[in-house]
Amino acid sequence: MKAACNHCGMEHVLKDAEVAAHSKVQFHCSKCRQTTVVEIKLRPDQTMVISPLPSFARSNANRSNMNLLPEEDGLKLAANKAAILTVISGPAKGAVHNLKNSRVILGREGAGIVLNDQEISRHHCLIEVRDNYANLKDLDSTNGTFFEEERVRAAMLQDGSEFRIGNSVIRFTLASK
Repeated sequence: MKAACNHCGMEHVLKDAEVAAHSKVQFHCSKCRQTTVVEIKLRPDQTMVISPLPSFARSNANRSNMNLLPEEDGLKLAANKAAILTVISGPAKGAVHNLKNSRVILGREGAGIVLNDQEISRHHCLIEVRDNYANLKDLDSTNGTFFEEERVRAAMLQDGSEFRIGNSVIRFTLASK
């Protein structure tokens, strides 16, 4: 996190790991030696990184107990938008998947989108497309799901967001029809 001194404007880089647990952080400016208090405001769409996962967040995510809501729960792809997943690096580089359903599982086998990448779990992650974004959820994969270079349990994907599973980097795009 970057913060500027209130007195001289000198920019400082604060360690995210140290400031994340606090609502306010105080630091001393290295230039003017004055004290500045910074209020930490988390955006509601900001990704929270939990790594390693605490025990309450772990589950046995085989297909029979993932407890996914049925497709009829109101999730529908927007009629005027196309949701597209493009593999931009990895074994399936160049593959483009136009999503037909608002909810899809990515994995190595038996998934809605199958990626031939040995570092990907059978059912690796889930994507749920909403109006202007998508929810990305890791399904207790062995090698994890990465968003903005951090292992995440869940993340919100905006148009153009990229995430990594195994050796594959995938871009989420919402295009107007």
